[in-house]
Amino acid sequence: MTDTYPTQPEASHFVNGAYVEDTAGAPLDVIYPATGEVIATLHEATPAIVEAALSAAEVAQKAWAALTGTERGRILRRAADLMRERNHPLSVLETRDTGKPYQETSVADATSGADALEYFGGLAGALTGEHIPLAGGDWAYTRREPLGVCVGIGAWNYPTQIACWKAAPALACGNAMVFKPSETTPLSALKVAEILHEAGLPPGLFNVVQGAGAVGAALVGDPRVAKVSLTGSVPTGRKVYAAAAEGIKNVTMELGGKSPLLIFDDADLDSAVSGAILGNFYSSGQVCSNGTRVFVQTGIKEPFLECLTARLESAVIGDPLEPETNFGPLVSARQIEIVEGYIAKAIEEGARLVTGGKRLNRNGFYLEPTVFADVTDDMTIAREEIFGPVMAVLDFETEEEAMARANATEFGLAAGVFTRDLTRAHRVVAGFEAGTCYINSYNDAPVEMPFGGSKLSGVGRENAKTAIEHYSQFKAVHVRMSPLEAPF
Repeated sequence: MTDTYPTQPEASHFVNGAYVEDTAGAPLDVIYPATGEVIATLHEATPAIVEAALSAAEVAQKAWAALTGTERGRILRRAADLMRERNHPLSVLETRDTGKPYQETSVADATSGADALEYFGGLAGALTGEHIPLAGGDWAYTRREPLGVCVGIGAWNYPTQIACWKAAPALACGNAMVFKPSETTPLSALKVAEILHEAGLPPGLFNVVQGAGAVGAALVGDPRVAKVSLTGSVPTGRKVYAAAAEGIKNVTMELGGKSPLLIFDDADLDSAVSGAILGNFYSSGQVCSNGTRVFVQTGIKEPFLECLTARLESAVIGDPLEPETNFGPLVSARQIEIVEGYIAKAIEEGARLVTGGKRLNRNGFYLEPTVFADVTDDMTIAREEIFGPVMAVLDFETEEEAMARANATEFGLAAGVFTRDLTRAHRVVAGFEAGTCYINSYNDAPVEMPFGGSKLSGVGRENAKTAIEHYSQFKAVHVRMSPLEAPF
């Protein structure tokens, strides 16, 4: 493809408005999942790089917060325009970084990031406090103020989107951010930093540093950091949450899930199958909100499986840079090994393999879309997050039974229902123990709608006006209009 970015960046980190390098950091190879080849080598952030990023953020934040929201928003909206103009090269880079098909990245990654920058850029000028009348002519008012320096920690499945989902509300509210991408997919966030800087963002307000857990721990534990936003696994979330608690820091956690998708007998079959495909095989199943426990009412179980199998046979598996490819590799050798382990466990525990289940005989980390039927609630694939293209189909008879089983999990990120009975649909989503729910659809993520989970799936919300609450704080001011008396 022409007009693309080189995969080897100018340097590993973007700090204080410029690329910086410190080769003393451990080498960080970037692997193209479609071939297994090394396409770039970066270096992990040294303590000097981490210090430079935090210092730059702390200095820059105060002047940024002193601007009006309209001035801040203008820069974010300009960055959104630049991101849309460069959607093609950004999408190609995202495909090389993650292995996701260009057919997907060109409509779901940089475009989603641009939506976030535009939305919060438009909201920035409307962030105000309120006037509160009090007795006797006194009154109070509130000021919405930034938190200060925020840390964002990204996951490897949506590196561009996640960087923007965290940066946009943080910057709109007047904060600075130091962002650490996943060490598996470190390239795209650097381009987000470049674009923000080109759009006029002052140096130091969005910094990108590379590295694994030790770099993240250094950022989270620093006393200058007021807020931590993590997208990642539950084990990582526990560590980050505990570290942030030491400093009583604000935290947003978007963690894993084992989300239920309920399909009733009266559902439109083609739409339900589409929802199951989107909730299990988009991004080769590497989506935290995926509806990987597909509960199908017994009356349509076999028609559902037949339709699903036929649809999966038409999946185009191949070079993710080819426009017709719609199913690509998993992100890494380690991830495909994990998923293969779950497939073997499912067979061992008695699940019926309907289709797929095998690694493809080609370079890269390709695994067939896999469907298991006759899955029971106690099986490993019905309890643990797989993060790969493996669907578990479970039977159910009644709504009451399905709801009890759907909620019988430690996770609570997402849930969905397919039915033509809208009274039942609203009743079911009211009963779901999950933060993000869908009716006759699955995995939509418009920036106007809050996204996040409950239980072990996280705390706080991303996107929508709700995100503003997680990147700002209120100061309350009481104003007395009459002389003040005291008892002595």
